[in-house]
Amino acid sequence: MSFALVSSHWLSLHGLAIVVGLLVYVVTSHVQQQRRHPSAAIGWVLFMLLVPYVALPLYLLFGTRKLPHAGCSSPNIRVSNLQDDKSTWPAQLIAALGQPPLTTYRSLRIHADGFQSLHALLEVIDGAQHTLDVCTFILGRDALGGAVGARLMARVRDGVQVRLLLDGVGRLLGGTSDLPALERAGVQIGLFMPPIHSPMKGRTNLRNHRKLVVADAGHAAERLWSGGRNLAAEYFEDKGGRPAWRDLSFDLQGHLARQAANLFQQDWIFATGAKAGAARPILKANISPITTASGEPVAQIIASGPDQADDTVHALLVSAAYHASKRIALVSPYVVLDNALLLGLTMAARRGVQVDLLLPLRSNHRLADIARHRSLRALTGAGVRIWLAPQMLHAKLAIFDDVLALAGSANLDSRSLFLNYELMVAFESASDVMRYTTWFDLERSSACLYVSQPPGLWRDLGEGLVLWLGFQL
Repeated sequence: MSFALVSSHWLSLHGLAIVVGLLVYVVTSHVQQQRRHPSAAIGWVLFMLLVPYVALPLYLLFGTRKLPHAGCSSPNIRVSNLQDDKSTWPAQLIAALGQPPLTTYRSLRIHADGFQSLHALLEVIDGAQHTLDVCTFILGRDALGGAVGARLMARVRDGVQVRLLLDGVGRLLGGTSDLPALERAGVQIGLFMPPIHSPMKGRTNLRNHRKLVVADAGHAAERLWSGGRNLAAEYFEDKGGRPAWRDLSFDLQGHLARQAANLFQQDWIFATGAKAGAARPILKANISPITTASGEPVAQIIASGPDQADDTVHALLVSAAYHASKRIALVSPYVVLDNALLLGLTMAARRGVQVDLLLPLRSNHRLADIARHRSLRALTGAGVRIWLAPQMLHAKLAIFDDVLALAGSANLDSRSLFLNYELMVAFESASDVMRYTTWFDLERSSACLYVSQPPGLWRDLGEGLVLWLGFQL
């Protein structure tokens, strides 16, 4: 066979592979109504054109971004239902994104450090009388993870129904905790998209990053513990001579715990295949009108991720940046902003809003630290004050004026805002928003200001390469 014939045959196969790859990409994107960031869409198309026989298998494994949970229903609340004299712009924005309505809570405790957070966590676990749901990205194979596991097994022995939902990849990152022992003790275990699973259940790069512990949802003593902490030692206490990470978590009581329980229920059904009725009923946790006669503060659960039609937290952050009139305060360990959020924050600073961003001097992800400088230079150029904390800071918080504080699990990067399953709580009581502002100002007091410097050629090229891969950071 001549070289020309072989070349022609190879080119034909290569062309066929390109056509098949692009057809699969276009058809699946249309059928599944996938909305991708332009850079991600261009990247996949170029990948298909250059090496389709590599790109197509990877696309089938990792290409899906939106994956609504079967059997899950999000309330379709319209802004028009909330436009009255008592509604606020955060409530209207959140309603437009199809999230549960405002509901009440009480006894909010914002934890000052890991010691307080661990005390509150164990208090919620030990106080459960009927049901206990735990969702975490990482359960450490260390002393703290072992202590939490022992408490869960003890609650089962006391007759409490205990469910533990772990992310499949997060389980490996935590050191492969002893789940068989928990199962033998009666703890129900759910793994959310383990590395090896049916492609029909979702893509491996879609991770459940939510953190919550709900006790006795639907009962009088219902409680919620949540925030940014995984259940591993470094999030709570000094480890190996290194200080504990600074983080933000909180616990509370009241009906808000039911909204968290309902979100856990949806994730549990998706991960385990359990039928909704057999797992646990969805609990009613909404109130109307927005204010209540009891005078209790109000908040709502904000779910973001492939199970939501919109990129909920991202859309809320962008919209809130344009609504803010006095101050925006943000905390995140990783900051890799897309153009929409970057523009919203820079425009807020330019029209006189005081914008503060707090992040660690060095995080635990080197690539994220490299990628963040383009965003930071643009922000400082617009007048945003960027603060670098000397210690590892893992907290996630966004405050807008004195009307909205978002606290939970979502970082300010592409993975959290566009790929991960995340959970934030929108606090809209002025007094509690002020408490989060006080927490922010205390953390900022030990930080130093970031000084922007123009990058050299190689630094600029390196940042560009890392940003090109930023969707996976």
